[in-house]
Amino acid sequence: MDFLMNLEGPLLYIIIFCAKIIEVSISTIRLVFINKGERVKGAILGFIEILIWLIVVSSVLNNITEDPIKVFIYAAAFSLGNYLGVTIESKIAVGLASIQVVVNEKSGEVLADILREQGYGVTIIEGKGKNESIKKLLFIQLKRKKIPDAVKLIKQHNPEAYITVNDIKSMLGGYIK
Repeated sequence: MDFLMNLEGPLLYIIIFCAKIIEVSISTIRLVFINKGERVKGAILGFIEILIWLIVVSSVLNNITEDPIKVFIYAAAFSLGNYLGVTIESKIAVGLASIQVVVNEKSGEVLADILREQGYGVTIIEGKGKNESIKKLLFIQLKRKKIPDAVKLIKQHNPEAYITVNDIKSMLGGYIK
């Protein structure tokens, strides 16, 4: 690790920039794993994250008064690392989600059948909307990776559907393909 202390100029800036982006991206993904109850994955990522952090911070703080550009490189990489971490996490899409759909009475059963044909588990509840109109509430639990496909399917067959999407921390029973 002494080799970083002896580096200076553009090569050091590039190393700081890349390492900080990786570290913050790992941090973002680690937090998601921990929130989803994936303790072991979170702990492993935390170990890697802190190793990178220690190396990067020590190289930034070394001779900081003679080379303040390192601070700006560090801050820029932190920002980009957050953006990249969220982007990566959305692609990984760890965990489960719940979609609630409110549609009129007539199209509720049809939409539920279409979703079921595509492998989604759907529960239907009857409700009342404004002016006592009968509504169908569809509840769908699925893997987060499947959210875009499910929402697209719902909008394709019922463009005026009211849709909400929520994360699920844990689920017992039910059906998820």
